[in-house]
Amino acid sequence: MSSIHIFESMVPCMYTFTHSIGLSGLPSAAEIRQIVFVDEQGFSDEYDDIDPVAHHLVLFSDGKPAATARLFCDSGTVWHIGRMAVLREFRGIGLGAMVMSELEKKAAELGATEIVLSSQKQASGFYEKLGYEPFGEEYLDQHCPHISMRKFLS
Repeated sequence: MSSIHIFESMVPCMYTFTHSIGLSGLPSAAEIRQIVFVDEQGFSDEYDDIDPVAHHLVLFSDGKPAATARLFCDSGTVWHIGRMAVLREFRGIGLGAMVMSELEKKAAELGATEIVLSSQKQASGFYEKLGYEPFGEEYLDQHCPHISMRKFLS
């Protein structure tokens, strides 16, 4: 685990990132996912066999866990960002975009030329603003409409 990057925003807060390979090395990531995906959204299959091998990230706001996501290799130079979650009290202030930017940088360092993700349909506009484009057909994941999206890295 290591803290990197400090961000300043219009709100007087300090933002730091902590990375870990494997979810067990970053319990705050599991806690955020439990609150957002299981408690708030009612998903039941939140944790999977990718968690032990994925790169996990937590963004802390003034030392408090605020947002998380994970990154893993899909195949070759295509990497996947998933399980992106921001706690309710931190939504709408740009933390999700900060998490995505940090993971895109990490993916590029690891040799990615393309990033894919599975967006809840209601969140696809967020990803489109970050340069992601939808592809394929809409599908249901745990009874929630999703769409695949991708972004090519330069």
